[in-house]
Amino acid sequence: MTDVLDDVRDHYRATGLTERLKHALAAHWPEDQPLTPQQLGTLDQFHTRGLAATAELAGLAGITADMSVLDVGSGVGGPARFLSATYGCRVTGIDLSEPFVDAARYLTHRTGQSERVSFHTGSALALPFDDCDFDVALLQHVAMNIADRARLYREIARVLKPGGTFAMFDVVANGGEPHYPVPWARTPATSFLMTADATREAIEQAGFRTLASRDDTEAAKAWITQLRESGPPPSPNLGVVMGPDFAQLAANLGRNLLEGRLGVFTAVFEAEAAKTRVNGENR
Repeated sequence: MTDVLDDVRDHYRATGLTERLKHALAAHWPEDQPLTPQQLGTLDQFHTRGLAATAELAGLAGITADMSVLDVGSGVGGPARFLSATYGCRVTGIDLSEPFVDAARYLTHRTGQSERVSFHTGSALALPFDDCDFDVALLQHVAMNIADRARLYREIARVLKPGGTFAMFDVVANGGEPHYPVPWARTPATSFLMTADATREAIEQAGFRTLASRDDTEAAKAWITQLRESGPPPSPNLGVVMGPDFAQLAANLGRNLLEGRLGVFTAVFEAEAAKTRVNGENR
């Protein structure tokens, strides 16, 4: 497991990321100018359909100002900043990549949200939080990098309060071997795709009840088609985060979706009302 985690961490190594972000942003706004989450939306929403998908998932999760929200696999912090700015809630992000976490803290300082939005470096398989810490957990385009799905979903269940909400939005297997590289993996060695049905089953076995689920593949295809027709993305964009080959990674994602090799699955779950934990696992 350690070797796989190291490989995933290396994929998101992003050496010098914060300095690259400072340079990219300086071309548009002075360093001392406060920014909004919307202004950063083209570079900090690392998933299909970008900010629109985050907004939809948050709506499905029923987030309110008094809630404590966990963003698992928070990247450079775009969803966390958007949630806090939109709903007034406290948001905690956790990501395996230390450069991503450093960049998330820098961007959050630029938006003036550091008091309500925080980030930690750590693994989704060993969340550094107490039991029942959060009202809501979000997972967007993260599970594809994780082989031990049972452990991932048990950890999310552990840190949620009884009756808490788990909202996920992920790429799923859909009937064919993907073309690589893709945004989450440059080879199959760090890509662990499951079908939508298998994903739902694994989450339910971890102690959740399904509240809603839907296939968002067609919406993702429409988004890919629109991007292709509109030309190069505006700057700054995710190329700053993922490097010069991001265009190829994104192109392969689009090809896989349009060819029916991959799908996109959205679902919302409720954590079981009563839990008995033995050695950190739900029983």
